[in-house]
Amino acid sequence: MKISIILGHPKPGSFNHAIAQTAAETLKANGHQVILHDLCAEGFDPLLTPAELAKGAVLPLDVQKHCDEIVKADGIVIVHPNWWGQPPAILKGWVDRVLRMGVAYTFKVSDNGEGVPVGLLKAKKALVFTTSNTPREREQEAFGDPLEALWGKCVFPFCGVDFFERRNFEVVVASTEEERKGWLAEVAERVRKAFPR
Repeated sequence: MKISIILGHPKPGSFNHAIAQTAAETLKANGHQVILHDLCAEGFDPLLTPAELAKGAVLPLDVQKHCDEIVKADGIVIVHPNWWGQPPAILKGWVDRVLRMGVAYTFKVSDNGEGVPVGLLKAKKALVFTTSNTPREREQEAFGDPLEALWGKCVFPFCGVDFFERRNFEVVVASTEEERKGWLAEVAERVRKAFPR
């Protein structure tokens, strides 16, 4: 299987990087082909331009490469921190520019875009690993869980991905090395379960 890993964290050596690396190593050990994109290291531009809005628009080469890869992926793994209840801008921009109409979804012929989308992605499973520095109880009480809704109700169903699972790790800033090792072991187990040999 071909699995796309999309990492959205600006700091090399972050726990998010460790999650992405653990996922990649686990997938490779299970015999899968892995394409790992560290969006910040690549300098991915999150800004969607007016020229890219139209279906069938000619895209910049790097964006077209991402589009070509995501349509061929059998599975998707997303890794990012929770910033203001959202992914970082670079990852939101990746969603805007790559999971576009004609690539990740379309509408029925008689539909001008006001109806129900038809997902086009080949991938039917997606894992999302997020991190935060707010205790879960306070997060739920004060904010709910906007990331669960974003990925699980908006993005993946829109694109035809049937299975979605998200795991948030918290509180990273106060975590011990032993806790982080345990979390990475959990990442590996969840990846093995979602994408077995």
